[in-house]
Amino acid sequence: MAAADAPAAPMKGLHAPVASGSQVPVVSEAQAPAATSGLKSFLSGGFGGMCLVAAGHPLDLLKVRMQTSTQYKSTLDCFRKTLAENGIRGMYRGMAAPLVGATPVFAICFWGYDMGQKIVRRTYNLSPTDRLSTGQILFAGGFSAVPTTAVMAPMERIKCTLQVTSAGGSGTVYKGPVDAAMGIIRAGGVSSLFKGTCATLLRDVPGSVAYFGAYELIKRFLTNRSAGEGAISPLAIVAAGGLAGMANWAVAIPPDVLKSRLQTSAEGRYSGVRQVFVEMMRTEGPAALFRGIGPAMLRAFPANAACFLGVELSLQFMHKLW
Repeated sequence: MAAADAPAAPMKGLHAPVASGSQVPVVSEAQAPAATSGLKSFLSGGFGGMCLVAAGHPLDLLKVRMQTSTQYKSTLDCFRKTLAENGIRGMYRGMAAPLVGATPVFAICFWGYDMGQKIVRRTYNLSPTDRLSTGQILFAGGFSAVPTTAVMAPMERIKCTLQVTSAGGSGTVYKGPVDAAMGIIRAGGVSSLFKGTCATLLRDVPGSVAYFGAYELIKRFLTNRSAGEGAISPLAIVAAGGLAGMANWAVAIPPDVLKSRLQTSAEGRYSGVRQVFVEMMRTEGPAALFRGIGPAMLRAFPANAACFLGVELSLQFMHKLW
């Protein structure tokens, strides 16, 4: 989810002009608009999501394959076998679904984060320029996962199904996301597309709390005060975004394992996420909950650094237009 910009004030972005000469480009929040509109949050989140998918999909594929199979000894072993089986193109298997879905999913996520901040401001009678407390930012982050799950769950179902297709030479081979979606519907009906919705919510609420909270706190820490009040360089955005992604997966990987198992299982195999958890603990032990954490962490930094930078740059571009 996973997986916006989110400064202390509602969705301020990479707003300031780039410094000239040899100076590092910075953004001064003092020069930014007092608040970012919901439309800008929506559009910038969608662009950031596309950047995230393009940067992180190969490692996401390895993560899912390791989570849903016991045939791999390590991340490197999974990479070698996937590459030998499907070639370079195989590393991007299932990418079409999350790439197409990235725009609405991340757009809704960042819009939800913006709405969460606005709820906090109205509740506590804060102005758009008042800095939110850490607790208020964490609430807004968790709130963002609620509307996002409605779109995220079916996209994750299709993506995971495609990613485990042909792993080990078993299972139905689908031609693409549309074919996979039709196959899922034929096997279990339209409701089957939403298998794992509760597991997705269980993953994304705490994950989003860690995600946006870490981004805000790290970005504040890395703020270049010497360049002006609230000024921040693109390098700091990349660092904060990448570390936020790692914080997200540190929290979200156990429920993500359960979600992946549930969404890639045969129809009727599990009654719900609780049964997945009970059987996994009985047969594989607690360590199974962290299967795939290697590729998840390797993917987290570059993918989420690309996401937040994409969000901030697109906000800067939109602020110049209107």
